[in-house]
Amino acid sequence: MAEPPGLSDAERRLWQAFPTGTVVALGDEAPAGPDPDRIVRAEVISQLLLGACEPRSGFVPAVRLSGAYVIGALDLSGGTVEYELRLTHCRLAEAPDFSNAQARQLRLSNCRLPGFDGGGLRADGYLSLSGSEIGGPVRLPRAQLTGGLRMNGTRITTTEPADWALFAGGMVVEVGLFARECEITGGTRLVGARINGGLWMEDAVLANPGRLAVDAQNMVVEDAAEFSRATITGTVRLRSARINGLLSFIRARLDSGAAGRMALHASHMQCDELLLWPAEKIKGAVALSYSRINLILDHPDIWPDELWLNGLTYDTLRGGRFKDRLSWISRDREFHTQPYEQLSAWYHGIGHDDLARKVQLAKMRVRRRNVHPVGRAWNVLLDWTVGYGYRPWLAFAWFGVLVGIGTLVFSANPPRSIKPGDERPDFHAFVYTLDLLIPIDTFGQQQAYDPQGWSRWVAYALVATGWILATALIAGVTRVLRPN
Repeated sequence: MAEPPGLSDAERRLWQAFPTGTVVALGDEAPAGPDPDRIVRAEVISQLLLGACEPRSGFVPAVRLSGAYVIGALDLSGGTVEYELRLTHCRLAEAPDFSNAQARQLRLSNCRLPGFDGGGLRADGYLSLSGSEIGGPVRLPRAQLTGGLRMNGTRITTTEPADWALFAGGMVVEVGLFARECEITGGTRLVGARINGGLWMEDAVLANPGRLAVDAQNMVVEDAAEFSRATITGTVRLRSARINGLLSFIRARLDSGAAGRMALHASHMQCDELLLWPAEKIKGAVALSYSRINLILDHPDIWPDELWLNGLTYDTLRGGRFKDRLSWISRDREFHTQPYEQLSAWYHGIGHDDLARKVQLAKMRVRRRNVHPVGRAWNVLLDWTVGYGYRPWLAFAWFGVLVGIGTLVFSANPPRSIKPGDERPDFHAFVYTLDLLIPIDTFGQQQAYDPQGWSRWVAYALVATGWILATALIAGVTRVLRPN
């Protein structure tokens, strides 16, 4: 097709450079306003991308433009773009529309534009918005980007609370999403996205205070999801996400931005490794309920006051001592036995049976707060006497103390004999005390001697205590062997 009439000097240069893919540089920076020498109509760019100009044999045609002020709507929705588009340091008056288009490689780097619509876009190469300032939503729902998505250093800002700054639900990215040092104000939506090659958002600033800063429910990431050193204000929702690799918040800052909201909602998630060690204490609740994580690396200094851990399973824990882990599982507002059972099973699995028993003991002590007064009293008795069966040596310790007391009492005030001399055994204070404490008549002393005076009450107390200790020991051991 011949060169159309009415082209400006800048447009004519672009038209003539297209067949060879030569860069047309109109300036080194994005223009602040509509400079007449740098204005290029969007319809001219659209015509070139849709094949209005004949390519030259032996060259790769492309639109490569720098420093232009693009007026009008760059509308390629539903079209087939056979050539590369590269805009650098350009200013676009209207948001480009590539919705449902099929394209090669799209690069709008270090540009200024009011938004971008790529819903349903299919790109054989990558889509790059790196370094650009975008004053409206970037829409990429259902987009399929074979060469990846690059947003390093991009700034996206939305002013409408109902709008998402980055709306990319159901997006498929084959080579990775790179958004290092980006700034996104208004929320990022990646619900149902599949990102092969990793999600890289190190040093990013994601802000949507009191709302969802990142909504990535059911997202699937292959390789790693990196939020290291990121500053996130708002909720990060990873419910039912699957991270086949590393999920890292190392040296990040997590703040829900409003009281009573979650900073990290990662329930029902599957992840190989979770590195939850931000630069400071997390501000807002963290939910890991019903998630399956192979390795968790965290630290007590960063835990929020409220955690949701019921149903969480893991293979390995790193960071924090035993007492810290007890504090960790006790931060759930509602008591559940599963976090205690899981922690106990983990300590048992790594050979620390003593710590596993301590976790079970802690579980019983917390549980008794929710029972009625009679049950609470019985639980306190089980705790003091046998440690709910996890400390049976306590019963023997109590038994030893009572034997010592009884021996001293009945040595000072021996009981009187109630059998004839030839039938009664020789009195022995120690053996007599044993006979009182043991619920069955073992040595015959209890049937042969009757305490007198004030020592009678000591004898009654020893008999009653013996039954209590025996009952508590049997109940505690039964509870350990049959916890259900």
